[in-house]
Amino acid sequence: MTAVIEVQGLHAGRGGVPVVRDLDLRVEQGELVALLGPNGAGKTTTLLALSGILAVLAGRAAVLGAAVRAGATARLARLGLAHVPEERCLFPGLTVGEHLRLAGARSRPDRERVLDQLPVLEPLLERKAGLLSGGEQQQLALGLALARRPRALLVDELSHGLAPKLVERLLPVLGGLAHEDGVAVLMVEQHVQAALGVADRAAVLRGGRLVLEGPASELLERRRDLEAAYLGAGGS
Repeated sequence: MTAVIEVQGLHAGRGGVPVVRDLDLRVEQGELVALLGPNGAGKTTTLLALSGILAVLAGRAAVLGAAVRAGATARLARLGLAHVPEERCLFPGLTVGEHLRLAGARSRPDRERVLDQLPVLEPLLERKAGLLSGGEQQQLALGLALARRPRALLVDELSHGLAPKLVERLLPVLGGLAHEDGVAVLMVEQHVQAALGVADRAAVLRGGRLVLEGPASELLERRRDLEAAYLGAGGS
């Protein structure tokens, strides 16, 4: 299959200093890949480079057939890339419904499609984002991405600050996007076991380099290898 997200020999970082080094990674249509690793391993840097926010210092990165370059975020969004950053990037004074309309869910069917996947938002449509709980805000951030009908989706720490039960409900939404809607999903996740439970494949970064990868079901059985990947020398 043709990769929707493809990285070859990627070096990426800030101020010309690489945080991610020599990374090879691919995500195909209808596939969910978990990007794992300790804090500072380069996971968020990878997503920021793929979305055109940070520079690709060396190597090649392509999303939906287009070469990724710094500043190309609008072009990538038009092609069908959506990015859910760790910071929720909401407007506190706007309601949930207004957020969804701004993101593209202007018609009732479009709005209902998002609410079917994230039903907690339905009774909150008239509530301002600044009055939502952390979990509700996180689901709204995901809903904004879904409203754009993405073909490729980058998700950074969806579970950050959320209760385990909510994490168990949200991560399968990403699995459904990949396996039922055909979206290529690359997610950064701190809850390793939960991520491996829904992902097709996983890649582990440490110190900006790929140190372990494989089918998620296999990595679930390789506990010692996972521990070694996390406990080795750290990165940025």
